[in-house]
Amino acid sequence: MAAVRDLPFDPWDPAFLADPYPAYAELRARGRVLYYEPSNQWLVPHHADVSALLRDRRLGRTYTHRFTHEEFGRTPPPPEHEPFHTLNDHGMLDLEPPDHTRIRRLVSKAFTPRTVERLRPYVHRLAGELADGLVRDGGGDLLTDVAEPLPVAVIAEMLGIPEADRAQLRPWSAAICGMYELNPTPRAAEAAVRASVEFSEYLRGLIAERRKAPGDDLVSGLIAAHDEGDRLTEQEMISTAVLLLNAGHEATVNATGNGWWALFRNPAQLAALRADHGLVPSAVEELLRYDTPLQLFERWVLDEIEIDGTTIPRGAELALLFGSANHDPAVFAEPERLDLARRDNPHISFSAGIHYCIGAPLARMELAASLTALLRKAPVLRLAAEPERTPNFVIRGLKGLSVEVG
Repeated sequence: MAAVRDLPFDPWDPAFLADPYPAYAELRARGRVLYYEPSNQWLVPHHADVSALLRDRRLGRTYTHRFTHEEFGRTPPPPEHEPFHTLNDHGMLDLEPPDHTRIRRLVSKAFTPRTVERLRPYVHRLAGELADGLVRDGGGDLLTDVAEPLPVAVIAEMLGIPEADRAQLRPWSAAICGMYELNPTPRAAEAAVRASVEFSEYLRGLIAERRKAPGDDLVSGLIAAHDEGDRLTEQEMISTAVLLLNAGHEATVNATGNGWWALFRNPAQLAALRADHGLVPSAVEELLRYDTPLQLFERWVLDEIEIDGTTIPRGAELALLFGSANHDPAVFAEPERLDLARRDNPHISFSAGIHYCIGAPLARMELAASLTALLRKAPVLRLAAEPERTPNFVIRGLKGLSVEVG
């Protein structure tokens, strides 16, 4: 068992969180799979392996469709965490076929290219309004003033959540996502459980309202699909709505913050983007690669596998390091260099395989709209203060990004 305790991989160390990419380079140099005792996981740092394993059906996001906790050699979660796990375990991100296939098929109807394209005018109008507000105020927090409101409003609009209720969504989401970090603290778990209960109760009430008065929204669509015989339970509806909200804005918010912070640290690239807005599509892909908003994705080993001569037994957990894979020099030329014109950019920030991000086209549209609006309306946007990282590893982002508009 190859140990990595002597390497600077410490997802609880502020210095590592500030810049994990040098540690990733050391992990890649050490091997293709390395056991990390503090989290009891096998780290997978290379792009080729991460990409292949995301598609490997010997692995799963869950194991309970095949094994009990005891059969899998795992301790059941504490009873007090049950509300979080009930909510999380019925969403398609943590389901395997056939349940995953059934739910994804229904949800995918809301994310067809035609449906996403219909949202374009709304997304661009809202992005422009948010940029106008930032300019009017002479600056502010780019995260809270621009990055957060856009994707939250879009996904809430799709779900049919009334505007008056949307202020609750971001705090609930942030608390729930705290459980996705490695070894979450008791305080984080308590907050996630509380948010799971409150969010579930809210959505249960919304579903009851939509049953009486259906609208042109995704929640109404899921109810209709159930009534037509597609076997979607109320818990699956609730879990699906929460997943779409969380996944539909967390990555976009953090990609926006991480992206602008990267641009401010690379002024020549920012100048090139300001001079040529035609770079926006490739810039979006490069910013997603350069400072990946989701650094790690986990997989359970359902059937024994072998990686580079190392046997990984059933019951083990793999930590697929997206951030490391996106900086693998075997795939990306000069990976530590921000290159907004990069053409060959097979980053895996949206995952791969059956769990590929269903909202990736919408996220790309939102990121491009926000970037374009700020470039046009705030052409001299500048950093006002050095930002501070959130104390998270898996979901990588900033606490805020203070900017000024000249």
